Amino acid sequence: MDNHHHSASAAAATLSGLLKSAATKFPSHRAISVSGKFDLSHSDLYRLIDHSAALLISSYGVRAGDVVALTFPNTVEFVIMFLAVIRARATAAPLNPAYTADEFEFYLSDSESKLLLTSSEGNRFAQSAASKLNIPHVTASLPTHESHVILAPSNPETYSIDVEEVTNHPSDVALFLHTSGTTSRPKGVPLTQLNLASSVQNIKSVYQITDSDSTVIVLPLFHVHGLLAGLLSSLGAGATVTLPLAGRFSASTFWSDMARSNATWYTAVPTIHQIILDRHVSKPEPTYPKLRFIRSCSASLAPAIMARLEAAFGAPVLEAYAMTEASHLMCSNPLPENGPHKPSSVGRPVGQELAILDENGVELGEGVNGEVCIRGPNVTKGYKNNPGANKDAFQFGWFHTGDIGYLDSDGYLHLVGRIKELINRGGEKISPIEVDAVLLSHPDVAQAVAFGVPDDKYGEEINCAVIPREGSNIGEAEVLQFLKKNLASFKVPKKVFITDDLPRTATGKIQRRIVAEHFLAQISAAKVPKFGA
Repeated sequence: MDNHHHSASAAAATLSGLLKSAATKFPSHRAISVSGKFDLSHSDLYRLIDHSAALLISSYGVRAGDVVALTFPNTVEFVIMFLAVIRARATAAPLNPAYTADEFEFYLSDSESKLLLTSSEGNRFAQSAASKLNIPHVTASLPTHESHVILAPSNPETYSIDVEEVTNHPSDVALFLHTSGTTSRPKGVPLTQLNLASSVQNIKSVYQITDSDSTVIVLPLFHVHGLLAGLLSSLGAGATVTLPLAGRFSASTFWSDMARSNATWYTAVPTIHQIILDRHVSKPEPTYPKLRFIRSCSASLAPAIMARLEAAFGAPVLEAYAMTEASHLMCSNPLPENGPHKPSSVGRPVGQELAILDENGVELGEGVNGEVCIRGPNVTKGYKNNPGANKDAFQFGWFHTGDIGYLDSDGYLHLVGRIKELINRGGEKISPIEVDAVLLSHPDVAQAVAFGVPDDKYGEEINCAVIPREGSNIGEAEVLQFLKKNLASFKVPKKVFITDDLPRTATGKIQRRIVAEHFLAQISAAKVPKFGA
């Protein structure tokens, strides 16, 4: 095999290699726009990444394999420092800026971070946790002069290192994230350069992302969805990403950012799609950009919401299925030219093998519910320091997702729910996703979630919480009547909570367990007699 071919294939096996080749192919294309402020080309971005990597190695002693924690809003500084850490052969561990001091302490110590990077504003809780653990703290900011970005310092003799000599390897651990543990403490997931490169290739291929695409980042970049599907697959394709000025999603600026950046697509969680829809109903834009597709992932998208999105914005809505352990993408509905996109299905496997297995590891036939299992170059080799979890998760040569689903005759996956979230009502298994979908098909329901609660008679009973659409005064009786028409009687929730808010995780996900705890606490509080009332 000649040298050139070898280096090309090696580069494709690392995230750093993919980004470098995009910067070489599309040097003058916009890589990052900070909404209305300034643009960075792919070659500018690459120079800044290399420059910052050299700085991390020579001035801050970052070594291959070190873990560097980053906590930032969605800013250009985050993108540069995140990619610089990886370029320096260290491991990037992005953390949610909204964590408490205790949470920062857990994540910084669990990841064994050697350095904490923040914006120039800093983060009080992260810094106090870092100083408690004797982890040095460094701030990063991009000096801007009017609208031009200054690449300072430009004299390379200030470094003791030539970053050109630093080679990234497919097996280098590039990213360290924690799963949002639904049951136990969060598990640490190391992802390699190869895992990330494979995932970026899979995302680019299924959505045919090219250098002429453009998107606005609406999801937090400390989470695998926004990071891989929004940011890294775009940069790897030579495409453009726009970061909102506020450093986070804002419904009021979303469409103007989309229009200004000639966006061709966006990806979000169902919660955000619903916020965008609600705004469309109350304050529609005069025109909407022509999008190739809208992507939904990270929680199940009710068919009714999918239909409303497609009607409002005139673009196919492609639901996908992903998890941290798979470096994000596992399955997706295809673009219209490559096959149908089906409501209530998360589509076909992309770039990996997928099987539905029973408890004994035997593959099940089409239409039969079992555990969704995957394997492929995008899948983590295992949780960090967690032999128990690894033994459970990697049985029979497959990674076990903990999700129940079935494959239809077209090979599309339909999810029934998390193994742990299926509601077992006296032996009858109820999928909360199915109940959500019925609730959300009611025209007066904006958001809804079904969940299991302990019950003396059945072991578990089903309840649900509903946020009515603005201006609607739908009540419990009306919701129950609608459910009885559309669901088998054992699946109808015994109690409906009408509410104006639902508890969410940091990434905007609604976790059924947390919702259940929240409303059970309300019930027990209501049973305490109020004095003087």
